[in-house]
Amino acid sequence: MLLKRLIVCLDVRDGRVTKGVRFQGNVDVGDPVEMAARYCADGADEIVFYDITASAERRACDLDMVARAARALSVPFTVGGGIRGVADMRAALMAGADKVSLNSLAVLSPDILAEGARAFGRQCVVLGLDAKRVAPTAAIPSGYEVVIRGGRQPTGRDAVAWAREAVALGAGEICLNAIDTDGVRQGYELTITRLVAEAVSVPVIASGGAGAPEHLVDVFREAHADAALVASMVHTMGYTCHGLKDALRRAGIPVRQTPEVAHA
Repeated sequence: MLLKRLIVCLDVRDGRVTKGVRFQGNVDVGDPVEMAARYCADGADEIVFYDITASAERRACDLDMVARAARALSVPFTVGGGIRGVADMRAALMAGADKVSLNSLAVLSPDILAEGARAFGRQCVVLGLDAKRVAPTAAIPSGYEVVIRGGRQPTGRDAVAWAREAVALGAGEICLNAIDTDGVRQGYELTITRLVAEAVSVPVIASGGAGAPEHLVDVFREAHADAALVASMVHTMGYTCHGLKDALRRAGIPVRQTPEVAHA
C-alpha cells in the first residue's frame, strides 16, 4: 500500500511566510527556510514554497531562498510563483528545488506542461489547480470552475476536465486547492478532491481547509487523496507534523514514520 504524504505549505511574500484566508488578510508568521527546516525535522514528508506575489509583480521566484532551502532540507520541496517559462523552471530546479508548481501560467499557456515534462521529466511538473464551486453548466458540468490569479479570475473551465487535460500534457502531480475552504479550517473540500483523484492517474494533493486531524483522515479515506497539504495547523494552531501523523496512523492511514517514531 502506498504511504500517504503530509506536506507543509509556506506562502512567501517579501521573503517571509504569510498566512491568510482565501488569499486575503495575510499576516507574517516567520522565515520560510527556518520554518521549513523545523517541519522537516518534525516529520513533514515534503515542503511547498509559494511565492504568492511573484507573478503579480512580474518577477522570478526567489532563487536565493530556494538555494538556502536546498541546503537546509532533507525532504523534497516544490516551489511555485514567478515561473514564467522553461528557463525559470530550470533555474528553480538548478537552485535545488525538486519540483516546480505551475498554476495560472499552465491555464494560459498549457504547452508549458509538455515543455517542462520533456525538459525535466513529468515528476518535476506539478499542476497547481485552484477550483471554486459554481452552479453546474454545460461548460462546467462538475460544478467546480478553474480560477487563476490567486482565485481572483474565473476561467470558464471545468476543474475536472482541466485536470485530465493537464495530466495528458505532462503534469506529474496535481495540487488541488479549493478556494471555498482555503484557510477556513473546517475541512477539505471532499467532493472536488474525490472527483479529481478518480479522474486522473497521477497523485493528487488536497489543499485548502485543514483545521483538525480528522480532516486529514477524511480527505484520505473519503476523497482518496494521495497527500494532504497543511499550513495554519502547524504555523499557528499548535499542531505538529509528528502529532498529525500519529493521529493518521491511529486512524489506520498508512504514513511514513516521523523521526521520533523511527528512533523510538
